[in-house]
Amino acid sequence: MEHWQAILSVITFLGVILLIMTEWVHLTIAALLGALLLVFTNVMTLKEAVGYIGNSHGTLGLFFGVMVLVRAFEPTKIFDYLATQIVILAKGDGKRLLLSIVGIVTPICAVLPNATTVMLLAPLIPPMAEEIGINFVPLLILMVFIANSAGLLTLVGDPATFIVGDAINISFIDYLWHLSLGGVIAVVTVTATLPFLFRKIWHTKLDNLEELPHPQINHPRVLTVGAVIIAFVLIFFVIGESLPVPLSPAAVALLGAALALLLSHQSRIDTVNNILRDVDWSTLIFFMSIFVLIGGLEKTGVINGLSGFLALILGKNIILGSLVLLFFVGILSSVVPNIPLVVAMVPLLKQYLVSVGLAPTEVLAQDFQGQFPAEVLPLFYAMMFGATLGGNGTLVGASSNIVAAGISEQHGRRISFKTFLHYGIPVMFLQLATSGLYVLVRFLI
Repeated sequence: MEHWQAILSVITFLGVILLIMTEWVHLTIAALLGALLLVFTNVMTLKEAVGYIGNSHGTLGLFFGVMVLVRAFEPTKIFDYLATQIVILAKGDGKRLLLSIVGIVTPICAVLPNATTVMLLAPLIPPMAEEIGINFVPLLILMVFIANSAGLLTLVGDPATFIVGDAINISFIDYLWHLSLGGVIAVVTVTATLPFLFRKIWHTKLDNLEELPHPQINHPRVLTVGAVIIAFVLIFFVIGESLPVPLSPAAVALLGAALALLLSHQSRIDTVNNILRDVDWSTLIFFMSIFVLIGGLEKTGVINGLSGFLALILGKNIILGSLVLLFFVGILSSVVPNIPLVVAMVPLLKQYLVSVGLAPTEVLAQDFQGQFPAEVLPLFYAMMFGATLGGNGTLVGASSNIVAAGISEQHGRRISFKTFLHYGIPVMFLQLATSGLYVLVRFLI
């Protein structure tokens, strides 16, 4: 690969991040232009670019399916109704409302991917905030923080966690034993910041709950059938891949979306055209473009070149390596979406371990099913924590952030990069610090 192509890939990627941070153009436009620049300069062919998008078909299929599923049931007013019930249960108290978001999102993200959880629950936030008379943007940001943090509670809670766990062949039970406490610490860290970062909402109180609008559920029969479809989707999200004929979460989400479209069409509560028109295409195109940009860095050898840099800096020092990796990946994950980041980082870390003699060459095989040496596992654990929690730092750090931003824009408010940064940077560094301490005490001392 020619040297100029690697340089162009890096400059293009950094340029896109700069455009997103400064908000000179919409983030989707910036990412799409960057991806097309790589194609038009022949850094990669259009076929190769589409190939990199295809490699992430699971993520895109999952997002599209859940978006359609949620949108199909909007005419029933179920989201408005549930939002009102949550406000009533919180007794109109901002403090209880914030804690209820923590309490609802945390257990769900233990069994569902966090971006999926945000897609399912975020539509509740705008009407809920409207009823109390507060800005819903901070509530969406809090939901994202909790979703990303609670994704560390189990192996399936965050796509980045699953990718790393799958690479080192860790079982669901072993993950619970070794790493779930780190997820608990991450959630507690966010919860401890609520009175400070969300001070205005924390002290909000709605005295007269009788003034709340009480939306009625429309089309109850349709909603009953819809509840069966959603239950099917949620159950098979959890058990689908362990069936004799495995069903991926993306396939389950797409089937659920198709059934929801069929139900909406046959019951005439909405048209297929209206539902598909309202899908958040901006978010989907952003992800596709980012996958192409990461593909450019991979194809031109930029990512592989970093493995030699790691070997030079870290040597065989596992303690130093784990802490450096946690903060390095954490900070990097705040500007690079964590799913493509860990996809790129896993082979890089494996190559580093082989280069310095800490693991045999067999671990580089795509179908390697053995166990890694126990002494090197903290490096992967550190990368797992860094990639997941670093996503809380900026608007583009995690898939759930982008999903929440898309939902916010659909409800009339844009989450700016600067606004997210105001909440995200302190939360990210606090979480990286507490996670670093956990990894150090639990695995290295």
